[in-house]
Amino acid sequence: MEAIDPFIFRLSIFVLAIFVGYYVVWSVTPALHTPLMSVTNAISSVIVVGALLAVGVEASQLTTSGGWTAKLFGFLALIMASVNIFGGFLVTQRMLAMYQKKK
Repeated sequence: MEAIDPFIFRLSIFVLAIFVGYYVVWSVTPALHTPLMSVTNAISSVIVVGALLAVGVEASQLTTSGGWTAKLFGFLALIMASVNIFGGFLVTQRMLAMYQKKK
């Protein structure tokens, strides 16, 4: 019996996560969208920590081309997660402002 190829194994987990994420997000009632946005911001902050670790690779570890690609992808992940966090907070504030009484 042969072992499962790691690429196929990871690809199947990725595809399964897409379907689970789709059904979880679309089944949320509108009243829970603001807390869901806050959780998404928390997940993005974990991505920022990982991206900072990838960007902070020391120069001695950059002898191979893999080090430079990790640094590049870490920087791109840092930029995209930061935009997601700040945009999420703006959207959350705007949604919460809709529930406040007019002055």
